[in-house]
Amino acid sequence: MNIEREHFGTLPGGEEVSRYTLGNRNGMQVRVMDYGATITHLFVPGRENDPGDVVLGFDRLEDYLGDQPYFGAVCGRFCNRIGGSSFVIDGTRYILSANEGANHLHGGFRGFDKQLWQVDTDISADEASLVMTYESRDGEEGYPGNLTAGVTYSLNDNNELGISFRAQTDRSTHVNLTNHSYFNLNGCRGTILQHELTLYADRYT
Repeated sequence: MNIEREHFGTLPGGEEVSRYTLGNRNGMQVRVMDYGATITHLFVPGRENDPGDVVLGFDRLEDYLGDQPYFGAVCGRFCNRIGGSSFVIDGTRYILSANEGANHLHGGFRGFDKQLWQVDTDISADEASLVMTYESRDGEEGYPGNLTAGVTYSLNDNNELGISFRAQTDRSTHVNLTNHSYFNLNGCRGTILQHELTLYADRYT
């Protein structure tokens, strides 16, 4: 197992962005940048042992800064839409930023996908992990409460990529975190029209 860090670019405000590569002994690699806790690439060994990139993403930071469909990013505080850009908790109505017409989408104009996350690395004989944290302040994009959000990306020698979320807040609030990766198991060399997906879940929304 190994973890490498590289400079990936500079934000307009001057902040440096790093990208981390987690690798295992089978040649599988996942690349994650600290801007948006974003998976930029996922290389999986194929039948000919030729790793193919099975997620959509960009090779340059600049392409993530424009209008793009949240490729590989962590969306929050709330993934998906909140109609009318408001909600009520304990009798109080909170007004959120309206970044999709009258609605609030994926955390607003500067959601978690547009923030720099703190990164800690952890590596053992059979697993490499990135432990990423973002501190969302009370009132950010209209949400109540200070919230500490976290995501851990882990890769092991069984070619398993794990994604684990955590969140802690000091007030009642709404939180719904996800990773917004787009997968193409053809290594992005063809369509996904022949893909089949099985979800082992008691319920879904």
